[in-house]
Amino acid sequence: MISKVCSAIVLGAKPADMLERRRMVLLPKKTEELPMVEAKISWIDGERFVGGASSGHALVIDSDRLRNTSSGPMELVLMALCACTATDVVSILRKKREPFTALEVRAEAERAPEPPSVYTAIKLIFKVAGKVSRKSAEDAVRLSEEKYCSVSAMLKSTASITTEVRLDDTAEAAG
Repeated sequence: MISKVCSAIVLGAKPADMLERRRMVLLPKKTEELPMVEAKISWIDGERFVGGASSGHALVIDSDRLRNTSSGPMELVLMALCACTATDVVSILRKKREPFTALEVRAEAERAPEPPSVYTAIKLIFKVAGKVSRKSAEDAVRLSEEKYCSVSAMLKSTASITTEVRLDDTAEAAG
């Protein structure tokens, strides 16, 4: 199912008709049902695949960790977790008008020894640069974990997720 927002834009409707602006974040108008998200994977060779999704973006996935020509599926899950929670933290810090200059989220994870080798423990390390109050940074991370991050909510069924917040109040970017 194609998103109503995308099809309206393709058909010439003004994006402003379909989207409302809320504190620097564009959100689809609320509807009774959420649009279906689709993903597709096509085999290339060996254990390599090209994947695509409803957004129209594609990437190569390599499940062969010896060949290692691109990220594997479980690495992508961790990257998705980092991206999801980072998005929340950035949005929350902006709403609080905290003058952060950079954010880096790193995940360290352990997997079950037997198949399915799900994540059993994940530590998220947030490095926030800029003159940000510790309370604001920790509140943003807590809200992401407890309320907003969909990826975290899914992973909590198999993994304990812990967090650490590191502040760098210099003008340097996190890295």
